[in-house]
Amino acid sequence: MSWMNSAGALALIAGGTLTAVAAVAHLACIGIGARAYRFMGAGERMARAAEAGKVRPTLVTLAIAAVLFAWAIYAFSGAGVIGSLPLTAFVLPAVGAVYLARAIGFPLLKPRFPENSTAFWLWSSGICLVLGLLFAVGSILGA
Repeated sequence: MSWMNSAGALALIAGGTLTAVAAVAHLACIGIGARAYRFMGAGERMARAAEAGKVRPTLVTLAIAAVLFAWAIYAFSGAGVIGSLPLTAFVLPAVGAVYLARAIGFPLLKPRFPENSTAFWLWSSGICLVLGLLFAVGSILGA
């Protein structure tokens, strides 16, 4: 397969795989419940809402997981692993930009979500930085 020889494709495959793992981790929070929300640093309010059986944590987490799965699929499309999807040339750099903005913008976001732990902000921002770079490299170098 030709995509195996392309640095851009390999970056997109890595980015897509890690993004899919992040989506599964979000779904695990729904299945495991409050303990997982706490472990992942989502904040006590989300954990308590999950304990109380509120629907909001599930809906928010499902929405995040859905977006992450869509981004992973686009990465695999851009890498040539699956068929071509519409707007891939636009979506991949946009995803990279969102990840990078989230990575470097956490000091501005942190005050808006005071219950999220410092560990959450550091880990999630580091992960977003890596994913943003993978999507950016993949977008620039192409498959």
